[in-house]
Amino acid sequence: MSADSFQSGQSVAAEKQTIRLGHSPDPDDAFMFYALAKNLIDCGRFAFEHVLDDIESLNRRAQEGELEITAVSIHAYPGVSGRYALLGSGGSMGDNYGPMVVTREEVSVDKIPTLKIAVPGEKTSAFLALRLAVGEFDYQVVPFDRIIESVTDGKVDAGLIIHEGQLTYATSGLKNILDLGVWWNKHTGGLPLPLGGNCVRRDLGQQSIRELSRILKESIQYALDHRAEAVSYALEFGRGLDVPLADKFIGMYVNDYTLDYGPRGREAIKRFLSEGAESGLISENYNLDFV
Repeated sequence: MSADSFQSGQSVAAEKQTIRLGHSPDPDDAFMFYALAKNLIDCGRFAFEHVLDDIESLNRRAQEGELEITAVSIHAYPGVSGRYALLGSGGSMGDNYGPMVVTREEVSVDKIPTLKIAVPGEKTSAFLALRLAVGEFDYQVVPFDRIIESVTDGKVDAGLIIHEGQLTYATSGLKNILDLGVWWNKHTGGLPLPLGGNCVRRDLGQQSIRELSRILKESIQYALDHRAEAVSYALEFGRGLDVPLADKFIGMYVNDYTLDYGPRGREAIKRFLSEGAESGLISENYNLDFV
């Protein structure tokens, strides 16, 4: 390469605007952003820097507006809605399935408020759903990937599991005593349970926001269109999953709702947050809008 062409290449690279993209180190997020991570689609004037962190940490970082685009729990979105708009794509919805309460022995649902429960974070949607379902309970915040271990070791009575633990808990001998996605579906007459969403910082401006929304949706569509290779990549982020289980988990949380919430998904989010507000579990002052 000539010196001139090298300098020209540097100039083009320098013109790219870096967008920090925060997401969880789990298979469904990895699947969604496979095309971005491997530079398989045209990102135009943007260069993406992937920032991997657990969802509770991303919720906290969003409160400071640290990242341009980030995954957040729907439960946490009202607290950051002044800084971020919710993207129409990239969401995770549990359609008659979702986070679970697991125990070592069978326990009736009405006993859940008497148990000490390991939870993945106070701002997770799983935590809000469980509060809506059973009211107050004793809990301990534990990293999501150590909750099953905490239950099997007897450190807590029960665990509120998210991510791939929903498919692997039985291998540890645990019992599912409450599936919150099933509960929410019955409670609302058929709505999916809103869990996570992607949001974009408002100060980027409308033009950039629209472009970024299109790129992220294109990344999700690319993964769905090239499923086998995207699943193979996502498997690197799965704990205790083989290819069939990883594919099943991804199918649960990367689907038509992920491409676009649609009217049913939007209604589910509105209902989830309004019930949280009516129960005094979240602030009533938030700005819910979708890009």
